[in-house]
Formats: sequence, C-alpha cells, structure tokens
Amino acid sequence: MTWDIDHLADMDAYCNDVLTGVKPACRWEILSVQRHVDDLQKGEAFPYVFDKDKALKVIRFIELLPHVKGKWAAKRGLAKRIRLEPWQKYIIGSLFGWVHRDTGLRRFHIAYICVPRKNGKSLIAAGIGLYMLTEDGEYGAEIYCGATTEKQAWLVFRPAQKMAERTPAFRRAYGVTSHAKRLECDQRGTKRLPDNSRFEPVIGKPGDGASPSCAILDEVHEHTDDVLYDTMLTGMGARDQPLMLLITTAGNQIAGPCYAIQQDVQSVLEGSIQNDELFGIVYGIDPDDDWTSEQSLVKANPNFGISVGGDYLKARQRNAVQSPRKQNAFKTKHLNVWVTAKCAWLNMVEWNRQADTSLQLENFVNDPCYKGLDLSSKLDITSNISVFEREINGQRHYYIFGRHYLPEERIREESNKHYQTWEHLGALTPTDGETIDYEQIQDDVEHDVRNFEVRALGFDPWGATQLTQTIQKQVPELEVIEVPQNYSMSDFMKEFEALLKAGRIHHDGNPVLTWMMGNVVAKEIDDGKKIRPVKENKESKIDGAVATLIAFTIALTGKEPTTSVYENRDIRFL
Repeated sequence: MTWDIDHLADMDAYCNDVLTGVKPACRWEILSVQRHVDDLQKGEAFPYVFDKDKALKVIRFIELLPHVKGKWAAKRGLAKRIRLEPWQKYIIGSLFGWVHRDTGLRRFHIAYICVPRKNGKSLIAAGIGLYMLTEDGEYGAEIYCGATTEKQAWLVFRPAQKMAERTPAFRRAYGVTSHAKRLECDQRGTKRLPDNSRFEPVIGKPGDGASPSCAILDEVHEHTDDVLYDTMLTGMGARDQPLMLLITTAGNQIAGPCYAIQQDVQSVLEGSIQNDELFGIVYGIDPDDDWTSEQSLVKANPNFGISVGGDYLKARQRNAVQSPRKQNAFKTKHLNVWVTAKCAWLNMVEWNRQADTSLQLENFVNDPCYKGLDLSSKLDITSNISVFEREINGQRHYYIFGRHYLPEERIREESNKHYQTWEHLGALTPTDGETIDYEQIQDDVEHDVRNFEVRALGFDPWGATQLTQTIQKQVPELEVIEVPQNYSMSDFMKEFEALLKAGRIHHDGNPVLTWMMGNVVAKEIDDGKKIRPVKENKESKIDGAVATLIAFTIALTGKEPTTSVYENRDIRFL
C-alpha cells in the first residue's frame, strides 16, 4: 500500500511543484499539468474520470523492468530496476489513469511527448510497449515501433527486447519469446488466455493487414510526411482503446507532421480547440528565457542531473555560446526549441512573436507599399510580397503580407501534404495546370498597384525580367528595380534582423512565409561581415523570404515613385 501511495504522492507533488513554480517549467508543461488538475475537479457532466488503480498498475509494471543501458544497468538486484521520476509517473499515470466514465476505456488515444535528448523518452516508450503487449487486455495486440529509418525504429524496440530477455520471470508469466526482429506473447493476463500478440519495429508503414493496438513513433521531427502516422492511425480503427505514442525532440522541419501535431497540442492546452482524446506535454524554454543560463537547462530537461548530467549540458551550452554554428543544434536537442534550418538566419521565436493574424490588407490602403517578386522555377513556389511602412511614435514599422503560388499538380502530389494543408488554410494559392501561371501573378501585382500606394516593385533577375517588363508596360507609373540575390543584401538583412528583434517587423502569420523564413541560412564571407540568403537543401524553399528581403531592401532605400520608367531608361539596378 505504501508503494501505491508513494506513486500517487509523486504525481501530486510534481503537479503542485509545476503550478506553484517550485519546479521551473515552460508554458506548455504548466498548461498540461493545469489541464490534468482542472479535469480532476470536474463533476459528473464530464465524461471522464481518473482511475488511480489503472494508473498505478502501469507504473508498477514498468518499475518491475530492468534498466538495460547506462550506469543503472550495471547494478544488481532491485537496484537495477527502473525507478520512474515524478514527471514520468505523471505522463504514464495520465495516459492510463484517465478513462471514460461509462465504458472504462482509456480517454487518450494520441499522446505527444516532446522532451530534449537523454531525458528517458525511450525508457518510457519501451515500458509502455511491453505493457501493451502483455497486460492491456487486447487480444492479438500489435505493437509497432515506427520510424523513418531502421536504426531509429530499433532505438525503442531494442531496449524493450533487452528488458524482456533479461527478465525470465516476465517471459514465463506471459509466454513471451524473443526473436530476431520481434517479441511474441502466447498468453494473456492472469487467466493465461491464448494469445498471438506481437511487438516489432517497422520502417515506413506496416502491412495492409496490420491493426495496431499501440503505435510508438520515435523522433517524429525527422518524419518528412505523415504517411506513417496516417497509416498507423487508420489501422487502429478496429481497436477499443488504441494508443498512438509520439515521442520526439524539437527539430528543424516545420513543414513536417511533427510541428503540425505540436501546434494542435498547444491549441488544446490553450483551450482554443477541444480534443479530449489528445494528450500532450512539451518540455522546453519560453521565448523570453536566456538560453545561455543554467536555469534554462534545468527548465527544459526534467531529468537534469539524473539521466542527463548537468556538467554535460553545461559543456554543450558553453560550446554553443562560443560557436554560433552550434547554437541551433544545441537549442533543438537540449532546449527543445524549433529553429527550422540547422543554421537558420533568423531567431524564429522572435519571428513568431511578431505574427498578428488580425492584420488585414484593406487597412493599409493609404500606407506606402513596396513589393518584392521571386519567381523561382515554373514547377516551384513563386512569392509575391508586399511590405507596408508606417510611422509609430517616431519610428518606422514594417508590415508584411504575401501571396505564394504553386502549380495545382504539385500540390496534389502525395509527398506534399503540407502544401495541401496550406492551400486549405488559404495561405498557398494553386495555379492551374502543371506549371506556374505567370498571368495570374501579373494580374495580382497590377491589382495591388491599382489599389495600394505601391512605390516600387523589386525583383530577383533570375527568370523574372520578362514578367516585370510586361507589368511595367501595363503600369508605366510603377518603378521596377532589379535586386540581385547576392552580398549586396547583407546590410539590409542585418537591419531586418535588428528591426525584428526590436519589434518593428510585423506579419500576418502566413505559415508558408514562416516556413521559408526559417529555411534561410546566412552564407558568410569576410568573417561574417557580409552575408546573403541561401537555402540548406533543395527541399528548403526560401522564395518568400527572398521576396520579402527584396521588398524590404527597396523600402529602406527610400525610392520614390516616378512616371514612365521605360520612357527614359531600362530596368533600374540596385
């Protein structure tokens, strides 16, 4: 009985410490705990209850398993057994303790756990996987460790397999046998009912006949699409209380499914959307935290000084402070900060802070406007950006709006689910056919010139000269300026970064532009004195970011509108 009381006391103490500030915690950790505490206070109208016995059953089960790596694995006897930390008990207890008031079936079907490296993610997942294999009461259970690579898939399955192999009593009790690439269970529960359950790693998606009762997706931030996630989720339809367990750190691909899932989790925790079947918790730092402080290390790493050493983290932090090249890797792996490109130019926390979805184009009719075009190829994204200028308290502020175009055929490709999502949100404009329709872009630019105070149009000369000449002939009063994508942008990029930090850059939160801004890497020469925008790889599009910088560049040069540019000269160069 004391054992049980201790586990529940640990859960309660963890929740109390988070909510009172005794334990440093970021906003999302606090909101996760607050949701749990608030739900405990709800009455009979709430369809779910917290079953302490079911929560304790899983915690006790996992604590009978052995450590299989690290310093604890070298110990003997009881000292070798897993001892869960209070935060881990909170997660496990929440997942298995919350059940439907009438059916007793689990409340949470999807669980998203985002925590920095070396904090015991795989241990939690392995223990849950073994419980789901043997004690969940699901006949013919199918547990999969899914990942994009074989190495990643084994990072959870291998510890689970070793736990089983090193615990003869566990194998005897459930008739568990270990094979090269799977665990099998021939008996189920205390009644020893015949069973055909299995636990195995899977790369890509399971076979057509798969019906997962538990799917564990590790390091979800590395998934470039949601094919595996969708396949696992749809395969669970025949199960009474399936569990999709997503464990990850932050990453640098905000176009992938992981970032989208985290956005959903954050919306649930904030209360802006309701999803009683989604559990989520994110350990990390807040936007205004000093990432170079020890406090940030403690705040982001719940196992600080336990499974991840304080000295180790401090050494990684010092290296990141001394080498800007290592900063983003440190932030993602050890502070759980999404930074998009591995060596991103902008601080995306600052960029996201300046998003204002209430901004409307029609409110800027009388403000000076500067436009930027980056046409890219006919098969890829083309961006048309408008930057408006306003003076507030004697300082210039800049407001960014954009249209982003992509051929409809490209949007419909299976690998481009993120493009489909953005089209649905109205953030990405499809053009008819298989290639970009430049006439549509021309019409949009001419519409803006007629309806706003457009002072000048800037463009990257690669592929855009003909279109801009056509636009200028239709709108002769528009000044057209060529802005090459080279080191001449350096001072303007640095000024943009400074103004963003000062809160004088604003945007409407368009997710396409946010993705592309995060993909920009600043290529340096002369020891960083000069920079220009480049992309990390061909999948990391930056067209919208380049168009923004073009518009910002001509805005800062103070160009005034002229009459017919081509009456006297050719395209102007900057």
